[in-house]
Amino acid sequence: MLSLHDQTAIRIARKEGVEYNRGPGPDIITPRRVIEVETRYTVRDGLQQLQGFQKPVYIAGADQEATAKAVDVTAGTTVGVMDPYGEIVKRSTRGL
Repeated sequence: MLSLHDQTAIRIARKEGVEYNRGPGPDIITPRRVIEVETRYTVRDGLQQLQGFQKPVYIAGADQEATAKAVDVTAGTTVGVMDPYGEIVKRSTRGL
């Protein structure tokens, strides 16, 4: 059975029309943005994964609790937040 993280990453990657990257680096890279899926325990790790990218970057919470924590952790940063379905909760201001 797939983890909640993997289920969320696959769902969002499909929505974005790309493949989920299970290896090192961000989970989802599209021509328009970079997305890192995180659980409530790993949200802070997502900030490091997204360093160095010039286009809009997002942390996607694997559940609503992770999404809420991501909103708090990314306050005052250029990192945006998505919910577990790939809907933007906080827009990224990086690369704009």
